[in-house]
Parts: sequence; C-alpha cells; structure tokens
Amino acid sequence: MPPSGPFSPNRIEIPNARAIASWMRGGHSDSASESFRHWDEEGAIPPVCATCHSGQGFRSFHGLDGSEKGPPEQPVPVGGVVDCETCHNANLGSVTEISLSSGVNHPVIVGEAACVTCHQGRAAGATVTRAVGEKPDDQPDPELRFINPHYALAAATALGGYGGLGYQYPDQTYSGRFLHAKPVQTCLSCHDPHNLEVVADTCLMCHTTGDPDLIRITRQSHDGSGDTSKGIKHDIAANAARLKSMIFDYAAEIAGTPVVYNGEGYPYFFTDANGDGLADEGDGGPIAYNAWTPRLLKAVYNYKFVTSDHGIHVHNPHYALELLYDSMKDLSEPLGVDFAALGLLR
Repeated sequence: MPPSGPFSPNRIEIPNARAIASWMRGGHSDSASESFRHWDEEGAIPPVCATCHSGQGFRSFHGLDGSEKGPPEQPVPVGGVVDCETCHNANLGSVTEISLSSGVNHPVIVGEAACVTCHQGRAAGATVTRAVGEKPDDQPDPELRFINPHYALAAATALGGYGGLGYQYPDQTYSGRFLHAKPVQTCLSCHDPHNLEVVADTCLMCHTTGDPDLIRITRQSHDGSGDTSKGIKHDIAANAARLKSMIFDYAAEIAGTPVVYNGEGYPYFFTDANGDGLADEGDGGPIAYNAWTPRLLKAVYNYKFVTSDHGIHVHNPHYALELLYDSMKDLSEPLGVDFAALGLLR
C-alpha cells in the first residue's frame, strides 16, 4: 500500500498485474465453469478429482504443501481453481516424472509438469484391454461399461503411441510423441502460460499461416475426399464422423441394440431400443447404453479419445488419424463394409 492516503485503485501497484489479468481471461481461473462447480451440491471435491480441479488438491497430490505425495486424504472444499500457486509453487521443480494411466513413467521439466499431470486423462488403452479380456469380440456383455478417457487430453494425445493412452490395436504401429520442431517442445511453446491462448507467431516460424485450423501436414488425403487444400483438422473431423456413423451401424446391426450419442453429458452413449433416434428413458433419466461388445467398446473409446482433444490436429494429428483408421477398419469387418473402397489413408 502507498505510505499514506488518500487511496485509490489506480495508485496501488499490484505486482504481476499483467500476468494476473491475463490469467483471469483463461479457463483455469473460470470459477463458474463446470470444471470447478461440478461438486457444488456435495460441498467438496473427491480427492481423486481434486488433483486437477483444485489448486489445493494439485499441491497435495505432488506433496508440494509438505504432505505425503498422493491424492488428498480428505475431500477438498469447492471454490478453488487452478491458481497461481499451482504452477508457480517453489517446489514444483522437484516433480521430474509423471505416472501415466498407461503405466508409463514420463519424465517432465518444470514447465510441463502441471500440464501433463492434468491433461493426460484418467484411462488408457490398457484400461480397455483389461476390461474386455478374452471376451468374444461381437457378443454383448453386461459386465462391460463405457470407459471415459476424460476431457481436454492434450498431453495424452501429444505423447502418442509412446504414452499409450489411446486404444492401440495389436500388430499395429503408432506414431510416438509429436515433437513438432525443435523450438516447439512443451505446451508453453505454443500456449500463453496464463490465458492459454495459442500464440500464432509460433506457427509462423514454419507455416504460412498462424491459424492452426488451416495448417496441413501431408500432401495426401486421409478422409477419402481427395481434397488436400484444407487443414488436416478437417480430415480428422471427417474420419471421426465416419467412425461415429459406423459405431451406430454396428450397435444396431451387430450388438442388436441401437445407440444414440449425447456429447453434453456422461455417459454420452445411451440406449435407443426402438431406433427413434432418442435415448430411452428410465428411472427419471436416459438409460446408459448397455449392449457393449469388446469390439464396440474399443472403437467408442478411441472416438471419445480423439474428439475430447479439440486441438488434436496440432497436438498429434498422426496419432489421431491412426486411431480413427484402425477403429473403422475393425468395425468394417463384422459390418461387411468394403473398407478399401472408402479410399481412406492411415
């Protein structure tokens, strides 16, 4: 505070005022968002969720607050956000490795430790493998449930096949971590650290446009359209839409129970037994899809994995295209689809 009054806001110097103002424009500070308000009715955030949905939980998970490493012992009060101390804690440099859901221990530097912790999702291809076991590929099994890779999976997709967080079909090879070019090594190479906006100037070091949606990484068409004038984002979106359509066909024709998708709420996939395009209702709400086969579960996991990262066309377009291609090819067999005739490229 100034040594004497009168006091007015414009006379009080606030250290890091520009960084704070920038942070307030980003999603990490949005205390009204679902990411931080989801547990309001309960009054507290479960420990496993608090790791990423509360700065207090994050510090507890990594032992930055002096506690033992691991999820908080007790639920964390609601009302917190990803605050300054989440990424600027003096002890964050002690975090040199992040354990991924796939079982991989990934080395990190201080500038990416927080990002990888919270943007790796909460499931992996191995989760799906364990769930399906040796069950018959096309037989609905009441023990199977939708496996949600979670949300905002930038770290998961960026690590590609090395991270193993997508479902990777046996006997297939997958692109590893997408390292871009040497100057682009971590999340902060492209994102403003406070408001998370993409810094277009980074793209312009190598590309003719600063709009990631317009950038293309290949001269080939992956979606069968033959159009290579558009950004690779469009190939990924087209293949994701085709996979979604094949998922619907498979559910109705092979699993024997039609499915509908609602991207607004968990568990996203709902039963549509009469095929009217609307989720069946029961017990006061829509009925979660309950005719999962191992083959369907794998494809749906990859669909949700790819579409849950809205920047996957930048984070790892190669991995996205591979997961979509393999999922469609696997579904095409029982559906009797001439997959080669679709003209898709992996």
